[in-house]
Amino acid sequence: MNWVLDADIRGFFDHLDRGWLAKFLRHRIADERILRLVTKWLNAGVLEDGKLSDSGEGTPQGGSLSPLLANVYLHYVLDLWVDHWRKTQARGNVIVTRFADDFIVGFQYQDDAERFLGELRGRLAKFALELHPDKTRLIEFGPHAARLRKARGEGKPETFTFLGFRHIARMTRQGRFWVQRITDKKKMTAKLKSVKAELMNRRHLPVPEQGRWLASVIRGHEAYYAVPGNAEAVGAFRYYVTRHWRFALSRRSQRSRVTWERMSRLARRYLPTTRIRHPWPEARFAARYP
Repeated sequence: MNWVLDADIRGFFDHLDRGWLAKFLRHRIADERILRLVTKWLNAGVLEDGKLSDSGEGTPQGGSLSPLLANVYLHYVLDLWVDHWRKTQARGNVIVTRFADDFIVGFQYQDDAERFLGELRGRLAKFALELHPDKTRLIEFGPHAARLRKARGEGKPETFTFLGFRHIARMTRQGRFWVQRITDKKKMTAKLKSVKAELMNRRHLPVPEQGRWLASVIRGHEAYYAVPGNAEAVGAFRYYVTRHWRFALSRRSQRSRVTWERMSRLARRYLPTTRIRHPWPEARFAARYP
């Protein structure tokens, strides 16, 4: 892949067309009772701060059924169309990865990428959707991007963020291309902010109980983000969690002071050490037939 379309659908959950959604559901579901239940759920509205609201379109973002309905909608609007376009219109290789309403598309040739972007806008418009003009980008990315951009007098290849990771085009010392995935700063900042707020609520609990809770937070973070090439960001997350824990313990009383020496002992005792928990992609997908 030499080009990547980093796409973002503007207000997908708010502008999803319920009429088209009903047709898509009816295409696979024959039980009218199920269809009526889905319709009732969509028309029930959203209760926020004691006020009931229903715009008459879309599906509530964060609703229990919304991710499933989003996948059904985009399966017909995007997935099937992309698969057909790739087989009949593309000159080179095309790879698409989608999770709910977030997706990226990789292309071998630039002309394929530009034609696809233009036709994608028209395809989404038929179903009451549009690409966000500021968040949708077509970037040069891949094993040849750095060399070609340097020859044109341009900077390093652009990066793109997808599912909490910032993807960076890198070259090893041996000259091999690889994609480094590091934690998105916005995601990490938001998570650390929520951890700090929760620690302040738990600051008067016994230290072992706080330590067990923080250990579960770090293990959960590493279960997703501890991929090869992201060791520095994962280690930074554990460090800042330790800092927030020290801050919370120091606020137990006006006289309470927690030294870094004591904090280091607590961290070693209760918090798991940082380590990479996932294999390299080529090892994970190295399927072999006997």
